[in-house]
Formats: sequence, C-alpha cells, structure tokens
Amino acid sequence: MQVAKKSHLGKRARYYHSQMDMELLLTGEDYRELPAAYVIFICDFDPFGQKKYRYTFQNICTETGLSIADGSTTIFLSTCGNNTAEVPEKLVKFLEFVRAGEADSTRDYQDSFIRKIQKSMEDIRSSREMEEKFMLLEELLKDERAEGRVEGRAEGKALGKAESILLLLQDSGMIPDELRSKILEEQDTDILSKYLKLAARAESVAEFMKEMDKI
Repeated sequence: MQVAKKSHLGKRARYYHSQMDMELLLTGEDYRELPAAYVIFICDFDPFGQKKYRYTFQNICTETGLSIADGSTTIFLSTCGNNTAEVPEKLVKFLEFVRAGEADSTRDYQDSFIRKIQKSMEDIRSSREMEEKFMLLEELLKDERAEGRVEGRAEGKALGKAESILLLLQDSGMIPDELRSKILEEQDTDILSKYLKLAARAESVAEFMKEMDKI
C-alpha cells in the first residue's frame, strides 16, 4: 500500500521480486521450479499519470514484444483512474473503497469482498488487543496523506515511536537485526523523533542507516 508518492517504485518492485525468489531458493527449490510471482502496489495516487486504474508490467523484448515468460508480474493499482470501461467493476469498487474517507468507508458498496474487509475493520476496531496498533497505522496513513511524512503517534512513548520507525522502514527493504535492536533500545524520544522523520524521507534502509549516524 502506497499512500504517499515516492520515487523508484520500479526498483522497489524489483527488490520485492528478488526477495520472494531468494526465500524460495533458500528452501532448496531449483530455479526451474520457481512459481509465478506477483507484486501488487495499491496506490492512493496515479503512479504514472495515465489515469489508469491498473498498470500491469511484465518482462518483454523491446524489439519484438515477445514475453520472456519468467513468471514475474508487477501490478500498480491506482485509486485515481478514470478508465472504468477497461477494468472489472469489482476492481473499481475496491479502489473507490480504498480512496474513501472514514465516513464513506462504511457505506454499502454492493460487493461481497468489500463487506468482508469492512467486517474485518469492525473486528479490529472492537478488539482491545488490536486497538493501539490500528490507531497507530491509521495515524501513519493520515499523516502520509496530509504531508508525505509521519511524526509518530505518541510523543512521550519511546516504544510507540520505535515501532513507527520500523513500520516505515519495512517498506524500504529488509531491516538488519542490529538496526532493529538499536531502534527498539533507544529511549531518547528526541532522537527517536529525528529517526522517525528520517525514516519517512529515506528511499532505502541503507540511506536511513547512513544518515542516522549523523544524528
């Protein structure tokens, strides 16, 4: 899910594909047994400016248009499309639901899949155990939509900030255990606030680690 427009989405997709393939190969699979792999981005913006609800990418030959048939597909779904006639009605309804504000997210979209999501949302909101995590995620998404950055849910809670930092970094790549431990063990909320802003700006975990050494 991408709610703030970030650069290098193509390279982000490439990274996700490589991670999936590596995990499969590490289990002992032969590369010839690799299954079809799909990376799907749900974007609350138009990633390519063509006003499409769906952009599908596969590896093809530039000269002939032939597919290399490696089984990899990257799909970008956009809530800002206007080509309703070119995509399934169910997809349009789903993307309208994704784009909806809090009030409209509870209306009846006349779709069984969306009803299941709404029911899950109700269950999460009613669960005391999940309430804090849900509120944190809701706050992150709200701030990203408004400013393209996240400042954290609770200024006085180091653990909450640390979790927010890790949540942001997960979208940029694999987080080394050493870095994860350093963030979780940091108790200075001023430093964590700086880390949080840095995590919202960084294009990769490597960039975050390089810049955090300067703090």
